[in-house]
Amino acid sequence: MNANAAGQLKQQAKLATAIPLRSGESFLSDLKASKRTIFVEGERVSDPANHPAFRNGARTVARLFDYAAAPENRERMTYISPDTGAPVWRCFQIPKTHADLRAKRLAAEGWAEQTFGLMGRTPDHVANFFAGYAAKPAFFARGGQQFADNVVNFYKHIRDEHKYVAYAIVPPQIDRSKPAHQQSDPTLYAGVVKETDAGIIVRGGQQLATGAVFADYLQLSCIHPLRAGDENYAISVALPLDAPGVKLFSRRAFPLQATSAEDYPLTSRFDETDCFVVLDDVFIPWERVFIYRNTELCFGQWWQTPSHSYGNHQAQARYATKLRFLLGLAKRMNEATGNDAAPPVQAEMGELAAYASIVDHMLHSHEIDAPIDEDGVLWPSKTALYAVMALQSQINPHMIDIVRELTGAAMITLPSSAKDFDNPEAQPDLDRYFVSGNMSARDRVRLMRLAWDFIGSEFGNRHQQYEKFYGGASYLVKMNMFRAYDFPRAGRLVDAALALPALDA
Repeated sequence: MNANAAGQLKQQAKLATAIPLRSGESFLSDLKASKRTIFVEGERVSDPANHPAFRNGARTVARLFDYAAAPENRERMTYISPDTGAPVWRCFQIPKTHADLRAKRLAAEGWAEQTFGLMGRTPDHVANFFAGYAAKPAFFARGGQQFADNVVNFYKHIRDEHKYVAYAIVPPQIDRSKPAHQQSDPTLYAGVVKETDAGIIVRGGQQLATGAVFADYLQLSCIHPLRAGDENYAISVALPLDAPGVKLFSRRAFPLQATSAEDYPLTSRFDETDCFVVLDDVFIPWERVFIYRNTELCFGQWWQTPSHSYGNHQAQARYATKLRFLLGLAKRMNEATGNDAAPPVQAEMGELAAYASIVDHMLHSHEIDAPIDEDGVLWPSKTALYAVMALQSQINPHMIDIVRELTGAAMITLPSSAKDFDNPEAQPDLDRYFVSGNMSARDRVRLMRLAWDFIGSEFGNRHQQYEKFYGGASYLVKMNMFRAYDFPRAGRLVDAALALPALDA
């Protein structure tokens, strides 16, 4: 047998054992079977796939799986695994060319468009972080070669089996004036309490596990700098969310307050749920440990690998999509109220368009200006990435305020529910007084309800808080920009000005 034939047989054998792209049905079936521990509204929930607090969010995630698996989306949403030869999600791709990075952005936009940018922790988010980790195994090998092997093997597992990973990487807000090891109880923050031949035992709490209700795995680590004495908390590990001892405490489940999908079209579909995680002596085998009791590596994993850059390249694709949706919504509301042609309204819309365009074009700059490192790995441009992240906490509320000004009372003076249109006594008045020049009363109310759900509802206000602190505290995000900016180049201009020759009298 010649070498070509042997290679073909080997590839066929790989494909025969490769796991097909995961369907939404398979995801929901796996979620139902996992039997995790979630507390919401005073109730313990084991099956989020069928609980009213979470089931519509789970179905939305399932639709993302189906979208990626659809034949017409395969080229956009997948690439070929170098190990199995089968299609896997493109979010796992380690970009080696500018075209690769562009393809990753287009895939991120593909999923973001299905949720209007309203789900920030879809399966492609943490997947991008693990692509960044796997791109730099030598970084993890600084703690021991076994940890580099672990992170690469886990990356291949979640890539080739299409797994959804969430993360909890922020310590609890208990007493931030003291380091982790000086808290009133040293096991308040999630950390190692015991080591065995088979693995480690972790105890404590961590936040903010957005999407963990739906995910297969949780990455547990810490993005905050840790101090000497905090070694027990300086870990990076992965654990299944149905592992014994893992408890998720969900914040208020907004879908439970939604009176109907017509009145709350976004709340009822796109609540990804934020959770506080408690780990009661959770066992983690060594093969799922990537960093162990090393404060330098725990902090460096975000910045000395492209993980943070890849994850936030995806996040900015989502944010740009969300702003595009906001502009479309504002434009449609102006048309409904007949104000679209008014110069002051057009000026406000122009300002909104300017902000959205800046975010969008900076996203493209991630790719155009992306450097390639010594290992042939492409990193999104940090200056373009962190410029938007540094201003996001200011841009987002300002844009929302502009839309509030444009709509005035239109989002408030609405019937209490879509059901009012079904009341034969109320309907004639509603049809008369809520009509607009270009749409029926019912369609106009549906549009304004959509806007209220985006801007004014509890779900909408959670999004304003979420975007404000998306990258962390404002000063921390701005420090990332400080570190990324080319100050020496700016300084050379000052040197040139100071060295100008004297002018002749």
